[in-house]
Amino acid sequence: MKIEVWSDYVCPFCYIGKRTLEIALKKTGFESQADVSFKAYQLDPAAPLDSTISTYESLAKKMGQTVEQAKEMTKGVAQHARTVGLEYDFDNMVQANTLAAHRLVKWAESLGKDAEMTENLLHGYFIEARNVGNTEVLLDIAEISGLPREEAQRVLSSDQFTEDVETDISEAGQIGVQGVPFFVVNRKYAISGAQPVESFVEALEQIAEEEGIRPALKPMGKKETTYCTGDSCDG
Repeated sequence: MKIEVWSDYVCPFCYIGKRTLEIALKKTGFESQADVSFKAYQLDPAAPLDSTISTYESLAKKMGQTVEQAKEMTKGVAQHARTVGLEYDFDNMVQANTLAAHRLVKWAESLGKDAEMTENLLHGYFIEARNVGNTEVLLDIAEISGLPREEAQRVLSSDQFTEDVETDISEAGQIGVQGVPFFVVNRKYAISGAQPVESFVEALEQIAEEEGIRPALKPMGKKETTYCTGDSCDG
């Protein structure tokens, strides 16, 4: 089951959606059969490269609200995040441009570390309130993801992988993505938004039925020791 997820590292519903998908895959038994990859999307490509503007201020400006109204609006999102085990720190988050983060994940993908990088970027921004538009923060996250810091620095100092990010964003427009997170399964089925776990479970089970995919078998009962000698094994 190939699952492509268009998301952005400053989108609160994207982290919720990621965690919800993971829970749903585990509940349905498709966890080991799912090939999940993340596609780049930028909610605010015009955001400053190393901003100090608070998320509340940025959101208030975008929505035409006061900062207090923006704070109230994030309370519901924070509560939603808690339902999947995430504790957001909106009070200390700042606006961030995510182009460099997306480029770094594309590089991480070439080294088989994109899953770690994606999780650590989302955790860094929403749980630790780190500015994922800041070069040093990105280098720290690359390092804890098991990537060489000096090589990450070279990627960030260049325009490498920019075209890959732009390709993802262009493709999103072509398939009608108007908001994130946006999940595409086997290039045939779409799930939009951070829906409840039950909705994801239902969607995955329906897709699996149509695609003829069976969940992995779950081992049951007490595990017994097996002894093998020669060409035979005795339980």
